[in-house]
This record gives sequence, C-alpha cells and structure tokens, in this order.
Amino acid sequence: MGVLVAVEGLDGAGKATLVAALRDAATRRAATVATIAFPRYDDDVHAALAGEALRGAHGDTGTSVHAMALLFALDRRAAREELATRRRECDVVLVDRYVASNAAYGSARLHQSVGPFAAWVHATEIERFGVPAPDAQVLVRVPPELAAQRVRDRAAADPDRDPDSFEADADLQGRCAEVYDALAREQWLAPWWVTENRQSGEEALTRTADTVLDAVLGDAFAPGSSVRSDTIET
Repeated sequence: MGVLVAVEGLDGAGKATLVAALRDAATRRAATVATIAFPRYDDDVHAALAGEALRGAHGDTGTSVHAMALLFALDRRAAREELATRRRECDVVLVDRYVASNAAYGSARLHQSVGPFAAWVHATEIERFGVPAPDAQVLVRVPPELAAQRVRDRAAADPDRDPDSFEADADLQGRCAEVYDALAREQWLAPWWVTENRQSGEEALTRTADTVLDAVLGDAFAPGSSVRSDTIET
C-alpha cells in the first residue's frame, strides 16, 4: 500500500511546485508516483458546483460555510476508489489540497482556530465518508500578501483564471494562514512538515521533499539525496 502525502497551503503558496519536487524526489528513489489535485472542478459535479458558487452562482450557497465544505468533502468522497486504486498501484500518492484544506478555510471563515469546525470536518470526511487519512501532510507556508500577489499575477497571465471569492478575500487568506499554522502545530489528522516558499523557495521545497520522503518511505527506497534543512519543522 502506497503512502498518501497531502500538500497544503494558501492559494498561491506554491503547492504545485512542492508536489513536483516530491514527485522528482520519489522518482530519484525509484518509487512509483501518482498525483491528484482537489477540488476536481472538471471531474466531479460537487467540485464543479463549489467552483460555480465561489463565483456567485447557486444563490446563497457560496456564503454558507458548511454547504461549501460539504461540496468539497463530497468531491473527496467520490474519489475514494480512485485514491484506493492509486495507493495499491503506486508507492507514493501526492495530493494537492486535501481534508485539512476544508478545516483551514471553513475555520477561518468562521473566525475559529482548530476547534468545532475542524472537528466537524474530521467527523464528516474521515469518520462518515471514509476518506482515507493521509500518512503525511506538508504545509507550504508563505506570507498571505505574497500568495495574493501570485494569484493576481496568475490571473493577469491567464484571463480565464480570475480569482474566486476565497482567493480575492485578503482577510480570509490571512486568517486561513493562521489556522494552517495551528493545524500543523497540533499535528492535526496526521504528521505535518512545514516549509517556507518565499521568493527563492524552490531550493527549500526540494529539501523538504527529500526530508518528507526519507521519513515516510524509510529504508524501503534508497534516496538519491539526504539533504536536511533547518527550515523544516515537524
């Protein structure tokens, strides 16, 4: 059974960059790798509805914290078999956004830290829906203002990528960053690693990838690199 590694962080934090670094690090170890990203806006009706609600469709759905969280949770519930298959077939399954994202954004919208809403997410996704818990979680930490600038730059480069209501809410992003930090401190759901991704973050992300895979794969795969970084927190 392959290990499931979830990559978390704000919109524009650099999650896709870390997923790529993890994939490369796993490949250097001769491990087989699969990737999946949530929300699956193009592949799941629940995710599609959530994406539309983030842009003002479906009445007051977008303003309901629990309604949006349920749509994101149902997207992952619908992916259970795909996740199970990939874990059977591959040594490492990398997930760009996962259950902790729901806990972070919903808690931030409700002005909570790791409290009742995060507990509800756990009860709904893990206990009721049977979404598999990750073996490891990695937070890509970035200042909210830098993440917001990256989102704006991405939108300027692609007219079809206008920021949605979550991405455009600077106060929400700031609160969400605080919740993510709290989730990592409390080791919520599974072990966490934390890495910084500022202007020169790719080297740090590569070190993080090696550190995480050393931990989750153990001695089963010989690493191509065993670099450690003082910026890594566990």
